[in-house]
Amino acid sequence: MSAPVDAERAWADLQRIRVPQERVYDELERCSGNGWRSYLPIAVAMWVYVAVSGLDLPGWAVWAVLAAYVAALGAMGVRAARKSRMRLHRSRYTWRTTAVFFASAIAGGGSILVTGWLVEWADLAYGSLVQATVCAGLFLLVTAPANRWAFAPVRSYDGSGR
Repeated sequence: MSAPVDAERAWADLQRIRVPQERVYDELERCSGNGWRSYLPIAVAMWVYVAVSGLDLPGWAVWAVLAAYVAALGAMGVRAARKSRMRLHRSRYTWRTTAVFFASAIAGGGSILVTGWLVEWADLAYGSLVQATVCAGLFLLVTAPANRWAFAPVRSYDGSGR
């Protein structure tokens, strides 16, 4: 039992299915490939938080600055989520995406701890400004290329976990 297959009709059906999927991949690559400019507001918020946290503040002020920092990051996340029209299925997030997330957290926390120790050891006059600048600069230098690497193979990812 075989039915005749019209090659042109089959090609048109394939294109109708493939084109929206390609648009999703194009949008994902466009969003992840914006470079350092898309991370600049996050780096600025990080710089302000690290610079202010190095000051000799009372306990309530430290908690207020931390709350303001978390609120600013949350607002940036909400704004970014609203700006993006694309909703990507979770199976499109590969092991690379998870690896970049945890590596960024370790690199960010480690840079804050190491620069804090070095600033304390060197007894710099404006240590928190140096610490904030080094940490925010490292964030900008590492995050954009790492995200491009993480999202590069999404177009070929089939969801099987490979």
